[in-house]
Amino acid sequence: MGKGDKKTRRGKIILGSYGVIRPRKKKDKPEIKSVKQIVVKEPKEKKPVKEKKEAKEVKEVKEVKEVKEIKEVKEVKPVVEPKETKVVKEKAVTKAPKAAKEKKEVKEEKAEKAPKAKKAKKS
Repeated sequence: MGKGDKKTRRGKIILGSYGVIRPRKKKDKPEIKSVKQIVVKEPKEKKPVKEKKEAKEVKEVKEVKEVKEIKEVKEVKPVVEPKETKVVKEKAVTKAPKAAKEKKEVKEEKAEKAPKAKKAKKS
């Protein structure tokens, strides 16, 4: 009866189980907790916003630049005439089909060797 025994008190403590030998402790039921009172916060007074200084008036200056018209000049490329295509001559010579390979004769099988004599066992 030791630490590994499920039926003993010591075994139940080690295994972390409960039963007739080791009952659970009764928990004290907590009293009904009162609900927290909601605190109403009063809004803080807002500080007045600082007045912004007036910015100095900016005088508008109009600059007009004269735009010169630029005429686009396109370069004329000379027309290239297509070159004459070369006529491909057909080859009249055809190759003769290759001759079939001759089959080699099968060599005669070698005679089997005689089995070697077995060595005597050492005792």
